[in-house]
Order: sequence, then structure tokens, then C-alpha cells
Amino acid sequence: MLVVMKNDATEVQVQAVIREIESWGFRGIPMPGAQRIAVCIVGNTGAVDDSRLLALDGVKETIPVTKPYKLVSRETHPQSTIIAIGDIKIGGEEPVIMAGPCAVESEEQALTIAHLVKQYGAQIFRGGAFKPRTSPYSFQGLGEEGLKILKKVRSKTGLLIVSEATDHINIEIVEQYGDIIQIGARNMQNYSLLRRAGRASKPILLKRGFAATIGELLMSAEYIMSEGNTQVILCERGIRTFADNTRSTLDLSAIPSIKEVSHLPVVVDPSHAAGRREYVIPLSKGAIAVGADGLLVEVHHDPSHALSDGMQSLYPKQFEKLMREIESIRR
Repeated sequence: MLVVMKNDATEVQVQAVIREIESWGFRGIPMPGAQRIAVCIVGNTGAVDDSRLLALDGVKETIPVTKPYKLVSRETHPQSTIIAIGDIKIGGEEPVIMAGPCAVESEEQALTIAHLVKQYGAQIFRGGAFKPRTSPYSFQGLGEEGLKILKKVRSKTGLLIVSEATDHINIEIVEQYGDIIQIGARNMQNYSLLRRAGRASKPILLKRGFAATIGELLMSAEYIMSEGNTQVILCERGIRTFADNTRSTLDLSAIPSIKEVSHLPVVVDPSHAAGRREYVIPLSKGAIAVGADGLLVEVHHDPSHALSDGMQSLYPKQFEKLMREIESIRR
């Protein structure tokens, strides 16, 4: 249920509503809107008697929420969320481009790629320091040393940093160094990690799992938001189907489907969906055309020698071409 406050409701009145909700054993989470504040009731498994709430000062009305996900739903937050990190706004009018290598391999490699992607228009540098790989013998990332390199990338280029956390230990380290914490597809339903991400001070980029429905993705986002972190960015990165012409099948319909029911921004990772660099540009153009709020693209200056996912990494000149073509679509 959503408790909608009057336009002139005071903070004292909002807190009184929250205390009343907590007296029932539930939680009340304030949801600021463009016109007024609403309080979302979470933790209840059935209908709530709203008569006591309607009697409180400052309460305008109560609205039942039909979706199992409450905090991520447009029913509770009709306006689209914009996540601002400095001058970068994810979910605004301009798509935000996050570009860089799959994995940080060295300081020279990271800085070389960072300068190139910034030159061509990227605003955020992506790079993995902790890499969950299918094979235990594959390169697993540089760990905290990789994050120190990413910190240097930010200081020398001004690019923001997004990097993946894979467990309860390294999420604290990524939170210390990064600007956005990525939760990968393999961990989309790692609920204890999601709860920890919900207590983080940084925005969370949550990737859709290999075989997850839209509803399951939104429920995973609900885990994060229920712990207090409202800065969640959803990411479509392709799902597993019977098709084998690409690494995964990019579900472009997920973008309008999510935006219809959720206020959270949605970005697309065409690199992991395609698995082949020649498909990355057309998939990126499709994503922008259907309303994606940004892209997460892999770029490497020497893909043939990349330690991770070289086949799906764009050459810098291909990235430059991508930026020109998506700009024409955006206009």
C-alpha cells in the first residue's frame, strides 16, 4: 500500500505515518515525488486496514499496490528516476555511455583505453577488477590492485568508474574505489549480496540473469531498494535461448517492458549479448532506438591479446563509429 501525503505535509507528519506503520510490524519507506511525498508500506503479506492511517494529519489518501515489487513500481513512483552522479544523469534525456575493457589488465592498458573512449564521448569507464569466470583457470582479475588502477584512471581522465562486486567481501572494496557497483548476471539472485548492495552508499547497476524474467529482475531490484538504496540501474545483457548464433539473445523488448512498469533507468550491455564485436554496433543502435538510458560497451585497444572477452570487444575506431551512429539515432 502507498500512503500519499498532502502537498503541505510536514516532516513531522511523515514520521508519524512511518511510526504508525512500524507499530504494526511493517516498514514505511518515504518516496519523494515531484508534487508530494508518499510512504510505501513493505513487509505486509496481505491487505492493510488503512483507517488509522487516513485519520493521521497530513495524509491525503491510500492506494493499494498490485505488484509484488513495490519500491521499483511506477504505482508507487510514477516519475522516472534519474540517478545523478556529479554532472552525469542516468535516466535523463541523454543516453549515458559506459565503455572500457572487460577486465583491467594493467595500468598502461586501462589508461590507454580510458583516454580513447573519453576522446570519443564515453562518460563512464567500465573495467572489471574481480572477474567471475566460467572456468576456474581463466583470468580472475587483479582484485584490489585493479581497483587502484581504476582510481588512477578517474583521477587522470575524469571518467566515472563502474566495476563489478562478486561477494560480501569485495563489495566493500569496490564501494571504496568505484562510483557505481555492478552486480553481474550470475549474482542477480544472490539475495544476501543484494541486501548488502542495498546498504551501499553508491548506485548499483543490476544485470539481468541468464534465464531471469522481467519480474524476477524487478524483484531483485526490490531487494536492494528495500534496504534503503534507491539508486538502482537495471541492465539488459541478453538471456539464454535455443539460438546459438550469438552468445546470448538480446531482449530489446525488455526495455519498453520494464519502463512500462518501473521507474528505474535501464541500460543495455550489447557486448555480452552478442559475444561477437561485429554485432555490437547494430545491437547498440537498436537499444538506443527503443529507449535505453545508456550502453555498457566493451572496448579494447588490442582485443586479440585481451585476457577476457577479446572477441566481443570493439576496436577504438569501431567505438568511434558507434558513438557517431547512436548520436544520429538519439537526435
